[in-house]
Amino acid sequence: MRIYRRKVINGVMLFISFLTALYGLFWLFWILGTLFVNGFRYLTLDLFLQDPTPPGIEGGGLRHAFVGHIIITSLATLIGIPIGVCAGIYYAEYGRNSKFFMALKNITDIMVSTPSIIMGAVMYALMVVPFKQFNALSGILALALLMVPVISVTTYEMLDLVPHTLREAAYALGAYKWQIIKDVTLRAAKFGILTGILLGVARISGETAPLLFTSFNNAYLSFDLFKPMATLTVTVFNYIMGPYDYWHKQAWAAALFLTLLVLVLSLLAKALLYFGTLNPFKWKEKR
Repeated sequence: MRIYRRKVINGVMLFISFLTALYGLFWLFWILGTLFVNGFRYLTLDLFLQDPTPPGIEGGGLRHAFVGHIIITSLATLIGIPIGVCAGIYYAEYGRNSKFFMALKNITDIMVSTPSIIMGAVMYALMVVPFKQFNALSGILALALLMVPVISVTTYEMLDLVPHTLREAAYALGAYKWQIIKDVTLRAAKFGILTGILLGVARISGETAPLLFTSFNNAYLSFDLFKPMATLTVTVFNYIMGPYDYWHKQAWAAALFLTLLVLVLSLLAKALLYFGTLNPFKWKEKR
């Protein structure tokens, strides 16, 4: 009787779990389907190659927003990747069993889950108010600071999975610590670290809130980092709130492009982690 009761409870809980998963997947695919239906028809070459027309005149494109988004995201990536990887190396190789390391690690863990609008507000106070105008440089730094915790935590986790016996073997051969880090631990965890980098890039590619406080927006193509610069996310926000139907169409197309970009980066990260010949997760099974 007790076994039968357990089976009944197990079946009921599995059914409830299945229904909740189905409910979540339904809304996910509904959102993606709506985005695809409304955005794909307007995803044309003119959207990428033409500048926007004056308000009220149909046509044009979002070249200024695409270029600005590439500039801000690329520079933020160039700043965030070295800092994040070096921080992860310090956590895993130099800061073990120290109170200072634990404090930094806790702060980094908190920053991973910090809302992006907080980072935008901080950079607004540090970079926008002193310059007395919105500027692209503050947006770059805000996105870089959002990326650093993700990369550093991922790097730390991947390096921590590398067996200590590999380090001991390298020490026995007379290698210096920097050689062990460069030639042993980083080489073993490279696919996991690259996965964290791609996930960090995917996160900042779709951010809007910090850019509203920092780079803001620009109706024209701009390359000046000390002036406002257009980005796709902020442009989509402004166009959706605008009164013109063709703005809404272009916003749907830009939103679909951003979604596909994040999807490709996420799939690429998972593919690298799965098909990597030195998959870091395999180390844990051997330890």
